[in-house]
Amino acid sequence: MLTLKLITEQTERVIAGLEKKCFRGAREAIAEVIEIDKQRRAAQTQLDKNLSDAKKLAAEIGALMKQGKKDEAEGVKAKVAEMKALNETLKAEMEKAENELTTKLCQIPNIPYDEVPEGVSAEDNWVVKSNLKECVVGVDTVGNWDANPVVESARLPHWELCKKYNLIDFDLGVKITGAGFPVYRGKGAQLQRALINFFLDEARSNGYEEIMPPTVVNAASGYGTGQLPDKEGQMYHCGLDDLYLIPTAEVPVTNIYRDVIVDEKDLPIKNCAYTQCFRREAGSYGKDVRGLNRLHEFSKVEIVRIDTPEHSAESHQEMIDHVEGLLKKLELPYRILRLCGGDQSFTSAVCYDFEVYSEAQERWLEVSSVSNFDTYQANRLKCRVRRAADKKTEIAHTLNGSALALPRIVAALLENNQTENGIRIPAALVPYMGCDMID
Repeated sequence: MLTLKLITEQTERVIAGLEKKCFRGAREAIAEVIEIDKQRRAAQTQLDKNLSDAKKLAAEIGALMKQGKKDEAEGVKAKVAEMKALNETLKAEMEKAENELTTKLCQIPNIPYDEVPEGVSAEDNWVVKSNLKECVVGVDTVGNWDANPVVESARLPHWELCKKYNLIDFDLGVKITGAGFPVYRGKGAQLQRALINFFLDEARSNGYEEIMPPTVVNAASGYGTGQLPDKEGQMYHCGLDDLYLIPTAEVPVTNIYRDVIVDEKDLPIKNCAYTQCFRREAGSYGKDVRGLNRLHEFSKVEIVRIDTPEHSAESHQEMIDHVEGLLKKLELPYRILRLCGGDQSFTSAVCYDFEVYSEAQERWLEVSSVSNFDTYQANRLKCRVRRAADKKTEIAHTLNGSALALPRIVAALLENNQTENGIRIPAALVPYMGCDMID
């Protein structure tokens, strides 16, 4: 969440940032936060004064008793008792104000960086790079970018290819669980495992430590990374134990550093993790969610970084380069988008999406989001950096990205590599698949 220091010292910048993110009632929300904080501070000031005064009066009581002034001592005792009662009231006011403040801050999103473009929807995102065309940053937006590959012949969509080659059984998944829970089999399961191992090996070779975290988390973990209380409707909840199935490995991996002070010399921390991910995606239907396009359960490799404020932009670029390198090795047509303010997530300060082109569906499929959260998550997590020079601490920066999410990668690989003889396997995956063709 945003820090009170930022809100009170750079109020207009915060309001402008929230308006850029299309957050309604930004000025009113920030004014309310400042007013609640004033009430909390006033109660704290009065409480501190009362405690100081009570301490002095307590000393007077002893002196008066020694002088035989019992009645005066009793009078002072009565004043101290009144002050104690008032202090309890002040403590209750402070607690109420702090709870209201936390609740209000949790309802306010992160503010975007200056380089984030203005805009209200996905149509306003900037296309900053593609292996199909050179783009002009700030000129080429998704809304006017027409460099889609030309499909010269009819292509089968991946759900038909999966049926033809017996790779994924969507109907069996419906039988066992429901829609959005496919069953991978044979070469389909093998392709999943090949991609997971490829992504993990690439991450390790780039200095990421592999983590194997739980796939269920407590509410504190969901709160720490911003899934709660904002996105509880998108998460599967185990009511009996009050635990949540993770929507991404970002949640458990980032929460490793909740309530932790990390030494500056140990940064950046670089972790990666493969997990199953679970998203309710309530209300999803239609052609855009057919097959692998949107699932309730899917596999993903995530990369997470903890860094210093001055180095996080460099870390972010390194993560973007890493994801781009994966798509290059998979020989897929891709583009990189810088999201506009209105299309960013609740918690991100700047985000780049990666999309691959589906020839059969003739549309772009999102396969990764790489975000820098600045101090927003770390403030909720209470994750801090201890500086080497003066041993002082400050809030860290957190970053994460998909590297990569598998369903739409699989869809694009199948659709873009189909031939008369079968589905060609990209050279980078051949050592993991043990074959160069699915037939």
